Amino acid sequence: MGHTWMELFERIEGCEACGLCKTRKRVVPGEGNPRAQLMLIGEGPGAEEDDQGRPFVGASGALLTAMLHSVGIERTEVYIANVVKCRPPQNRTPTPDEAAACKVHLRAQFSLILPQVLVLLGATASKYVMDEDVRIRRDHGTWTERKGIWMMPTFHPSALLHDPSQKKLAWQDFQAVRQKLKELSS
Repeated sequence: MGHTWMELFERIEGCEACGLCKTRKRVVPGEGNPRAQLMLIGEGPGAEEDDQGRPFVGASGALLTAMLHSVGIERTEVYIANVVKCRPPQNRTPTPDEAAACKVHLRAQFSLILPQVLVLLGATASKYVMDEDVRIRRDHGTWTERKGIWMMPTFHPSALLHDPSQKKLAWQDFQAVRQKLKELSS
């Protein structure tokens, strides 16, 4: 896309492509290693993220950080973004129009990072990035390769906080992510 990080963040900061700009406190562009092999994509910012301008900083973020750490991956090694960069009111699911409006920003992030592995956190990220027919309980942990990029849907950390019985499956998915990263590095 030929843009720098600074240009991208300025575009995101000034974006008014959908109605979410009217209710946000702060944009949440994403954060992490700009040369990460692994990019994680969630749904959208929640209240704490909207307050701080950072992705995954609340209870879901703490769980995500712990899950990464449990398989030997530090949060500082990855890049974390969301499908939408502004909080949907009452943390509702982003609409297709809102996701489409932000897609240009997500694509620009992807083209700047050029990760080898994408982990899609939850149904919304999986639907908008991978395939509309992805079902997390059915498809979690399944690898798909497109243009040399490996993608896997898995459970969103907030879903795991609501249903801890799925944590073991998510941990197995993250072990597979670690294994994929090792394979790609050798």
